[in-house]
Amino acid sequence: MILGLFMGVLFASLLPPSAAVAMGPPTTAQVQVQTPTKSQEFTIRGTLRDGKEPVAGVRITATSSNGFSAEAVTDKDGRWVIVVPEKGTYEVLLDVSTLPPDKPLASGEPNPRIVEFGTSSNMGVIFKVGENVAPPVASFGTILAERIVAGLSFGLLLALTAVGLSLVFGTTGLTNFAHGEMVTFGAVAAFGLSAWGFPLWAALTVAVLLGGAAGWIQDWGLWKPLRRRGSALVPMMIVSIGLALAMRYTILFFFGGTTEQLPGAQSPLLKFAGIAISRNTLISLVVSLVVIVAVALLLLKTRFGKATRAVADNPALAAASGIDVDRVIRMVWVVGSMLAALGGILWAYYRPGVTFNMGQQILLLIFAGVTLGGLGTVFGALIGSVLVGLMVEISTIWLEADLKYVGALAIMILVLLIRPQGILGRRERVG
Repeated sequence: MILGLFMGVLFASLLPPSAAVAMGPPTTAQVQVQTPTKSQEFTIRGTLRDGKEPVAGVRITATSSNGFSAEAVTDKDGRWVIVVPEKGTYEVLLDVSTLPPDKPLASGEPNPRIVEFGTSSNMGVIFKVGENVAPPVASFGTILAERIVAGLSFGLLLALTAVGLSLVFGTTGLTNFAHGEMVTFGAVAAFGLSAWGFPLWAALTVAVLLGGAAGWIQDWGLWKPLRRRGSALVPMMIVSIGLALAMRYTILFFFGGTTEQLPGAQSPLLKFAGIAISRNTLISLVVSLVVIVAVALLLLKTRFGKATRAVADNPALAAASGIDVDRVIRMVWVVGSMLAALGGILWAYYRPGVTFNMGQQILLLIFAGVTLGGLGTVFGALIGSVLVGLMVEISTIWLEADLKYVGALAIMILVLLIRPQGILGRRERVG
């Protein structure tokens, strides 16, 4: 009760008023120029670029069979958004007469496009123009190198969240299904704070600290009382599933079902030795690596780290040695939740976009990294997550993008058939 009230008040206070007020759909069926508003839920959007250079001032129109029609003009970053009143099928037409003379529509590029909404409330449409008419074909080595760099960035991002999950499992034995919602919490908090006018660095920093505060509240209000009552791990796991659902739909209630962007979500491509990588991907890789090294030093070189490893190895013996087990577990929840919040922010830039269920989408991969590395082993979670990230990105060379997660999970299953305890896990006797 207290935890749910805290989460609801926190989400309501973080989001700007414009994100919480529901407005009706457009009532006119006439042609209208649309600008994106956070209160309207269904959008068709895209970015028009000639290679790296955005193309501004191009008119794009969306129409439906029931007479609705709306248009948008690409902004200085080449972005456009058309708000539609409901899910359905729309025809999206790019007005080629508004294209610059030196940036024609690519030969064979479909125009208009037919867009049909499914479960998503936002549909993307990309038109190829200019340099995109005949892009140079990269060699297999270059493509592989780019996928490896992207895989390392994604894997380290996963590792941030997986390390927090592994710390909680190692010290309490709890498989926390609400960890994915802490990922969402970090991204939503960062978006809310930036929408309130916080500088980006302050919004990101405070969002991570709020993630730690939410972890503290969770352990104080829920997990510690359950531990004191001697609740078994399976009922506690079911409680975590209920908490995950409660948090997810609390976020949906206050945040809405739209996809929002953090400041700087659109980043330029950088080239190093012929390998193209987006600036945000590079920053995510560096930040993840620095934080993971800091966490490793924390666990190996500090009294808190030694106490954490002692509690994970044998809580009763640790308590007998004078270690305050409850205090260590409380700090583990705080650190794990802060790592999850930071991972959510980086995930919002990697996707890019902030949605109410973004943590749910990545939770299975987090579990895959923890399981592959070995349950309860922090460094195993790190290695397993990096391997999962590499599998996901490298598989896109041969698989469709929609199947990349399937390939990674299939390889994980094959590895576990050979080594059931995971890469760094210890073999245990069952029965």
